[in-house]
Amino acid sequence: MDNIFTGRSLAVIDDLTIAERRYLFAQTRVLKEAIIANDKETMDRFRIDDPDFGLYEVFLEDSTRTRESFRNAAKFHRSKVSDLAADSSSFNKGESYADTFNTLAGYHNSVFIIRSKLEGVCRWLEEESSLYAQRNGIVRKPAFINAGDGKHEHPTQELLDEFTFLEDNGWEDGSLHLALVGDLYHGRTVHSKTDGLRIFDSVKIDLIAPVELAMPESYRNRMIENGFTVRTFDSIDEYLAQDDIASKWYFTRPQLERMGEQILKRQDELRAKVTFRKEFIERLPAHTKFYHPLPRHRIHPTIPTFLDDTPLNGWERQSINGMYVRIVLLSLIAGKIGNDFAGDEKRTSRNDEEYIIAAEPSSHTAATKEESVSEGVRPIRDGLVIDHICRGDRPADIRRHMAMIIRVMGLDDGKGGEWISTSKKDEGVFKGIIFRPGARTLTRKDLKRLAAVAAGCTLNLIEGGRVVQKYRTHLPPRIYNFDDLSCNNEACISHPSHGEGVPARFERTADNRYACAYCGTVHTFKEIWK
Repeated sequence: MDNIFTGRSLAVIDDLTIAERRYLFAQTRVLKEAIIANDKETMDRFRIDDPDFGLYEVFLEDSTRTRESFRNAAKFHRSKVSDLAADSSSFNKGESYADTFNTLAGYHNSVFIIRSKLEGVCRWLEEESSLYAQRNGIVRKPAFINAGDGKHEHPTQELLDEFTFLEDNGWEDGSLHLALVGDLYHGRTVHSKTDGLRIFDSVKIDLIAPVELAMPESYRNRMIENGFTVRTFDSIDEYLAQDDIASKWYFTRPQLERMGEQILKRQDELRAKVTFRKEFIERLPAHTKFYHPLPRHRIHPTIPTFLDDTPLNGWERQSINGMYVRIVLLSLIAGKIGNDFAGDEKRTSRNDEEYIIAAEPSSHTAATKEESVSEGVRPIRDGLVIDHICRGDRPADIRRHMAMIIRVMGLDDGKGGEWISTSKKDEGVFKGIIFRPGARTLTRKDLKRLAAVAAGCTLNLIEGGRVVQKYRTHLPPRIYNFDDLSCNNEACISHPSHGEGVPARFERTADNRYACAYCGTVHTFKEIWK
């Protein structure tokens, strides 16, 4: 039986299923006990012990703990460790990420550990380098581990956090009540918890941050979709004024320097809302633990140093656990362990629902069919009519989006027009209509394009005064393979400003919006066109 972990990348925490993570944590527990007991026989079961197994650390953003944790994990494995000097690297000479990492993959490097300000880097490299390996007969497909990308995710930090929560839960995964405190807007470690904490059957999350540092709506909505109970509080003072207080608190460092002068003028006020004070201790439940991804701010720590030598200190053991978890992760990717995994293999479910529905054209002529004639619009003998555009939106919004449809569909030449109308059934509900006279032929790709830019519309193709083809469009499950798509997150690897040539790709979310396949930024279908 093949080892399903071999060669796997970890771009986001959900790249490992719940069953796979539980297996990883069970193995980490065994390894930690063996290292503490100096049980060399058990430790050797985890070691890659192959000097030709190359690990490359590429830290394009400052790091101490994550970098050194991985470096010491690699030393445990007795594997080759290399380090890309970011300051003098080819990135500064204008070379693309794909070219750089494909070259390094050709030098028999098996795992790349990457920290970058660009979001979605590991997902893109996983795809691109897989094709490179196939083209060039590289037997061991390179794997990519996200060690933090912008304000997107930090999946290996999430692994060590989950392991520590389980450890402090007596290895029970039935429930978790966790307070997230601090900068929840920029904090990639708390963003990873949106999906990561699904490892617990029942989750209650208390978000403690002023509005300027609040959890982004897309992550908060995702938590609710995952079945979490989510509450929000402006400050620790407000949180402790009620009775239902978590016994596990996870603090992050406020990154106010990234938010402009107006925020910096209020930094003392904002920091005070998420900084623990001595007078709070007596209001905590018994056996409360504090955690922090570290480092703490030297001058303004949200967990002050007077708490270091108290039972609240869970962050030091949490940090130590990072090396154990990363040792096991590398063991899995190398295929050293994992053959006895009995859970369900990760499968990517692909939604292939039809979103362009052919309807039966009416037997009436377009000129006599009453409902096809809107106020101010005369029927056409030959051409196309796109109806029901942005139904229910405001007229000004409909007009703006019709301009985009015209541009995206290449309908801005020749005769025709646009109109805002209401139906007789819903006089207060507006909709847009685009009509273009003249013979028109639309390919399947044109129809896909129309569905992507004008979901919910109806397309009528008219010949000789009759509707000969009629289609109703719905939101596609995926939108991709169009040159004029773009993620609007400027930090995303696929954003055109970076010149990486990464084709934009979007997946429909549960609330009928679209998440970028690389950085996870959520858009409406109207927001993804250049």
